[in-house]
Amino acid sequence: MLLRERETAEGTLVSVCDADCLGETYEDGPMTLEVTEEFYGGEDAVEASAEAVVAGLHRAQVANIVGTEAVDVAVEAGLVDEKTVLDVAETRHAQLLWL
Repeated sequence: MLLRERETAEGTLVSVCDADCLGETYEDGPMTLEVTEEFYGGEDAVEASAEAVVAGLHRAQVANIVGTEAVDVAVEAGLVDEKTVLDVAETRHAQLLWL
């Protein structure tokens, strides 16, 4: 999985994706999900274990998670409710917002 953390005016933004999702576009009806290098990759992105992903998600104020493995890690850690996960074509997507 690729993990990227960055500071924004609203707090820490974390993006996580399965490595094989990077650069892909998923379409399901009117919904399009682009997993861009600009948002999920780049020099700040690191290959991460499940434990590192969970730690990063705990530091996030906002997170975007794409891919079956990445979303499953967030669900299994109790950070994302399975009922809120979107299935988009061949992948999964979840968002996390800590208030």
